[in-house]
Amino acid sequence: ATTPAAVTDASAPTRPEGAEGRAAGPRAVQLTWSAAKDDRKVVSYDVYQGGTKVHSVGGAQTAAVVTGLRPGTRYTFTVRARDAADNLSPASAAVRLSTPGSDNGRASAPTGLRAASHLADGAYYLDLTWVPPRTDGPVAEYQIHLDGRPATSLVYGAEAPRDLAEYSFYAGREAGVTHRVRVRARLADGTWGGFSEERKVTLGAGG
Repeated sequence: ATTPAAVTDASAPTRPEGAEGRAAGPRAVQLTWSAAKDDRKVVSYDVYQGGTKVHSVGGAQTAAVVTGLRPGTRYTFTVRARDAADNLSPASAAVRLSTPGSDNGRASAPTGLRAASHLADGAYYLDLTWVPPRTDGPVAEYQIHLDGRPATSLVYGAEAPRDLAEYSFYAGREAGVTHRVRVRARLADGTWGGFSEERKVTLGAGG
């Protein structure tokens, strides 16, 4: 006897229709849509903020809550259906809405920034410590600004610090140079949070 060849599923689900949403407080939104159709079965729905997937729910659900957003910020979301063969539907109509409140950056900014320098092999390094902002999840990426410009980025893996972050980076070979430094975090919604307080540090003079 011969085994029938497996049938390839190349047909994507239909586009989710009727997508709409509302703010669910200053840091979350609720999205709803009508079920998509597939010749076999829709197994999940993926929610996108801009072009980035930020959330998924099972194929039997037609609603989702997206958290970790910023107050007073405008967002655009779309929804795509996925079948068991990983075929993706076209995106739903865009849902544009704003979270209530205002964001002065303080709630999303790292706190307690401290800066010092040390000398190693004839070069000076800046040593920074700060307390990560309190968000809905761990912050895995930071951007460090030196003298008003982006100097370097720091990306953590699965073990992003929750209580105290530390980082050292090369700053030059000349003693006595004073730098201004501040830090900001990339939040769960993909946007940059507010800046920490700015600190000044002179190479070769400690913190």
